[in-house]
Amino acid sequence: MKKYHSFFRLYIVNSLQYRAAAFAGIVTQFSWGFLQILMYTAFYKSNPSAFPMGLSQLSSYFWLQQAFMALFMTWFLDKDILDSISSGGVAYELCRPLDLYNMWYVKSMANRFSKAILRCLPILFAAFLLPEPYALTFPPDALLALSFGISFIAGFLIVVAFSMLIYVITFFTLSPIGIRIVALSLMEFLSGGIIPLPFLPDKIRLIVELLPFASMQNMPYRIYSGNITGMQAVYGIQLQLFWLLTLVMLGKFLMNKALKQTVIQGG
Repeated sequence: MKKYHSFFRLYIVNSLQYRAAAFAGIVTQFSWGFLQILMYTAFYKSNPSAFPMGLSQLSSYFWLQQAFMALFMTWFLDKDILDSISSGGVAYELCRPLDLYNMWYVKSMANRFSKAILRCLPILFAAFLLPEPYALTFPPDALLALSFGISFIAGFLIVVAFSMLIYVITFFTLSPIGIRIVALSLMEFLSGGIIPLPFLPDKIRLIVELLPFASMQNMPYRIYSGNITGMQAVYGIQLQLFWLLTLVMLGKFLMNKALKQTVIQGG
């Protein structure tokens, strides 16, 4: 465990050097979040009761989405990992006294976390200062805040676990481009990254909410905003833990299978 902790710290320190990129990201994400809220506000003014989330809930959802985008953005993959698979550089990774799956999992976590830590606090601070109903508000009660914390961590780990599946599948393909386009487009939509899942038609939403994608950003953000409460939140967290365990086990199984069949430069 100490080895993985050192590995995590190394990538955190390395990524924290890019402060100018973080500042640009803060401005971009805050502006985009505000534009999203203004766009939905225009629809809400026509008939507020017709929407499955209150405008204040939706505002909190969007601000959390922008503040923690680096943690949950499904389209962000580690280029170094993909290049090492395609070029054969993974041979050097296998020489290290570390489990390859665990090492890449920790690296992916560190890359996402380091980008989020520089951007989230300014966005959250500014969002709390906005007037209602455009502001980011606190959870309705302490129990819901605790549920959000558990769901948030689980959702983040699920995103990393699904990213690991994409890395592993790349072992079986000639190029990672095809699997990236299909998987990431699907993940972004079904996780609520484009449209919050409550806005989908009911028949489609009931199916989508059972998939692992809905256990990513959708679940913690809706718990925080108060759109999901009580036993619904408990059920949602249980579903998240199920998908986390399933994806990690599947990823490790495929990784072991891939490494047994991998041929590097004719070796």
